[in-house]
Formats: sequence, structure tokens, C-alpha cells
Amino acid sequence: MSHHEVHRSHRVGWLRAAVLGANDGIVSTASLIIGVAAASATRESILLAGVAGLVAGAMSMAAGEYVSVSSQSDTEKADIAIEKRSLENNFEAEKDELAQIYENRGLGPVLARQVAEELMAHDALGAHVRDDIGLSASAGAQPVQAALFSAGTFTIGAALPLLVTWVVHGPRLIAMVAGSSLLFLAALGSLAARAGGASISIGAIRVTFWGALAMALTAGVGRIFGVVD
Repeated sequence: MSHHEVHRSHRVGWLRAAVLGANDGIVSTASLIIGVAAASATRESILLAGVAGLVAGAMSMAAGEYVSVSSQSDTEKADIAIEKRSLENNFEAEKDELAQIYENRGLGPVLARQVAEELMAHDALGAHVRDDIGLSASAGAQPVQAALFSAGTFTIGAALPLLVTWVVHGPRLIAMVAGSSLLFLAALGSLAARAGGASISIGAIRVTFWGALAMALTAGVGRIFGVVD
């Protein structure tokens, strides 16, 4: 029988952006709706605030992720350029450096030197990018992907409490938005944990806890500063 392992580390880039976007969409929009509702605003005002929060939040997530991951990508490219110049000017020194890395990982001096020579003969820059700098092709920064995943999942997440607000109104609104949003968060935490190979229960609990705390604090602010006509 062939041995096959399923690894999930290649999902880190898009999974982080997707979970962050969906979580932020649910929490921020639900908290905004609850805060405005707690201030005894009209149903139209609550919906308007929710829609505005969705649009502004999605654009903010896209821009923030793109700028943040672009900065990471710029740093990676700069390090690769430094390594490329060093290989052009000090090839033998770079070979010694790579051999030392392998020796520090447990290979004997002769074998470490042989591995360094063969890898550098095949792809010198790739070997140093991977083993000297520590960059992986599967985990490299992808700004556009991060921006799209964050904005898209934020929109989906924000639409959930907005849909509840559209359907429910009156004194039950705050309880329904809070309860449904916590269920959405628990489901999100479970799915993210499953995709990442982590504990489903822990993933659900930690996302739900911070979401509940955010909504409770926002409701408190709405109660304190709300004005009843």
C-alpha cells in the first residue's frame, strides 16, 4: 500500500484571510446592529447602519489585507534579491553557508557539503530561498488573493446578521441577532478548524467567546449613550 499524507499548511494564506474576513463581518456588523438597536433607533436606521457597515467593512478589509500582504511580499522579494546578488558575487561562500545549515540540522560534514553542492547545481537560488531565508513557494504572500478572500467572506459574514435584522424586528431583534450571530460564529470556527486540521470544539469556542464579548460591549455602549425619542 502506498503511504499518503494530507498536509494543510498550504492553506494558511487564504484560510487566514477567509476566516478573518468572515469573523469580522459577523462580529462587526452584528455588534453595530446591536449597538444601534440598543440605543432605541428605528428599524430603518438599524438597517442603514448595517448596510453601511457591510460596505465600509468589506472595502476596509480588502484594502487592509492588500496593503498588509503587499508589504510582506515586498520584504520577501527584497530578501530574495539580496540572496541573488550574494550568489552572483560569493557563490562558494554561499555554498559553505548552505552546507553549514545542513550540518547544523544533523548531517555529517561530508554529506552536508555534497547535498549543498547538488542542490545548488540544480537550483542555487531556490535552495537558499528555502533553507537560508526560510521562504516556501506554497506559503508566499499573495496580496490579491488575500484581499479578495477577506472582502468576499466579510460580505458573506456581514450579510447573515443583516438578513436576521431584515426578517426580525421589535423587542426580539437584539436577542435574535446576538443568538444567530453566535451560532454563525460557532459554525465558522468549526469549519475553519476542520479545514486547518485543528480541534473543532476549541475553534468554535474561541471564535464564539470573542464574538459574544464584542457584542456585549457594543450593546452596553448603545445603552449608555442611546437617546430615546
